[in-house]
Formats: sequence, C-alpha cells, structure tokens
Amino acid sequence: MALPTPLYTTDYGVAYVGDSLELLDRLESDSIDLVITSPPFALQRKKTYGNVEQEDYVNWLFEFCKKVYRVLKSTGSFVLDLGGAYQSKRPVRSLYNYRILIKLCDELEFRLAEEFFWFNPAKLPSPIEWVNKRKIRAKDSVNTVWWLSKTDNPKANVSNVLVPYSDRMKKLQAEPQKYYKPKERPSGHDIGKNFATDNGGAIPSNLLEIPNTESNSSYIQLCKSISIPPHPARFPQKLPMFFIKFLTEPGDKVLDIFAGSNTTGFVAEQLQRNWIAFEKDLTYLASSSFRFLDKSQNPKDTLTLYEQLLYQHDSIYLTTSKQLALKL
Repeated sequence: MALPTPLYTTDYGVAYVGDSLELLDRLESDSIDLVITSPPFALQRKKTYGNVEQEDYVNWLFEFCKKVYRVLKSTGSFVLDLGGAYQSKRPVRSLYNYRILIKLCDELEFRLAEEFFWFNPAKLPSPIEWVNKRKIRAKDSVNTVWWLSKTDNPKANVSNVLVPYSDRMKKLQAEPQKYYKPKERPSGHDIGKNFATDNGGAIPSNLLEIPNTESNSSYIQLCKSISIPPHPARFPQKLPMFFIKFLTEPGDKVLDIFAGSNTTGFVAEQLQRNWIAFEKDLTYLASSSFRFLDKSQNPKDTLTLYEQLLYQHDSIYLTTSKQLALKL
C-alpha cells in the first residue's frame, strides 16, 4: 500500500500526517538508512503532546520499534532519544528507558552500537518535589540516547563529527617537544609520537553537551507572528545534526516517526539527505513547515500557508529558496 498524499514536500523531504504504526507498514523493507526520533516520554504528568503512562510505555514503544526494524537497512541505524523519569510519588528513578533498550536487544536482535548521553545544561531543575522543595535530588538534565543497529557494522564515520581541539592540545601540536614525550602510560597504552598530529579535530565523546535554547529560529518567530503555540517538546538542531552527519551520507534516507516540529527533517534538508517525517498531530506538522521559511516572512502569508495546510486536499511544496511556492 502506497503512502498517502504528503502534507508538504521540499527538495529533499516529505511530511505525512498519520499514526506511525500505520504509516511504517507502507514503507519498503530495508529502505531507510537512519531512523532518529524522540518519542513522547514516559512521564507521570500528562503533557499536551500526548505522553503514555509509564506502566504501558515499554510495550507501547516496542510496537513502533518492531516496524522500524523491518524498514531499516542492514547498514542502517536507529537512534532513540529518551528522557529520564521518576516513579510516581517516589524519589526513585524509573527504569523504563533501560527496559526498552534491553527488550529491543533481546527480542528484536537490535545491537547497541553505543550509548550516548545528551546533557542539556539549560534544563530547568526538576522534578520540583524532590529537587526544588525537599532538595534531596540533583536536577535531571541528561537524556539517554540509544544508537541501535541491525548488524555489528552499521554505516558510521566519526571523522564527520570531529570537535575542536582543546587549547592544551593546540599548544601540544604547535610545540610537541615542549609539552609531550612519547611513552607508555600507567594504563598500558603506548602513545607514540603521532599523538600530536593535527587530524582536523578531536574525536567526540558519547556525552553530547547541547543546550536546548531555541528562541530566535524562523519556526519560533513565525509561530509567534500568527499567535499559535510552538511544539512544547522540541529537541535542538545540533542533536539530529550530530547523528545525521555521523551515520549517513548525502542522498541517504532519514526517517523521524514522531516528527513533532520536524527538527530532523529541517536538519536533513540542510545536509542534503532525503527525509521522511511522520506526525499524527496535524497542527504540529502544519506549523513545522515554518522551519523551511524565512523568519521575515509576512505574517499574512504565513497564516495563509498554515490554514492551507490545515484544510488542503493537495500537497504543498516549500522551495529551499524559502519563498512560498504553493501547489493547490
């Protein structure tokens, strides 16, 4: 069964409204290079974006992951961002994000290629009861990000995500004899004279420090211009950018099954990767189109686009020149 008419398209991507459980069945097997997503978290308090109760969460998410496994290429990757949570009315952490990992590896034969941790230094102290009021816990500011694959050797190139060298390393490279003498370390590692070679950057760690402080993007500004609320649980562009650069090449296909405000699609477009976005909330996906427009867009035109996306019957094409080109 073919996919339905997309809500909108761009040069590299297509955005569909619908339940991912149904839409995933319409994709070919072994057709996707990277699935990267941040599903609604298993929180105790209901959120406007529709999170699932903790006791049901693992089985609920597992149904999506079974279908992700089918559509993923043997060289592909599945990157799953999951926030932590506390048990109801207790200062005790939930293990749901670890249980889903174990279930995926034990029952679907996913491999854990590597675990990553997204540290958001801008995150507000929470939960209020244990951190702010009773002051018996530190604030929760780290998400677990599982990098999963169908085989032991998924496509990956860490050279694409090198980070700047530290000041100390720059000094070492400039004058290696002054700061460094090759020798075996107490750990047993034999670090030779090539240690000071400039390789264009340092290998990143699996701790990704990325503040989630989007405030001046075209998406936020255009939402404000027509008085509609932005998606309440956006993740920062640098998070999908890291994994798309790391795990894919230009022309590869990237899928987000809980697209929300479609940060993944926007980043994939910038990096010339083909992308697919699935999101069941029409209003969220309609406003996600603003990511592909200039923030100086006339509010009247922005509102026209938004209303057309809400009530249309044909797909709207957004040009990469950030000027509206409507196919109605």
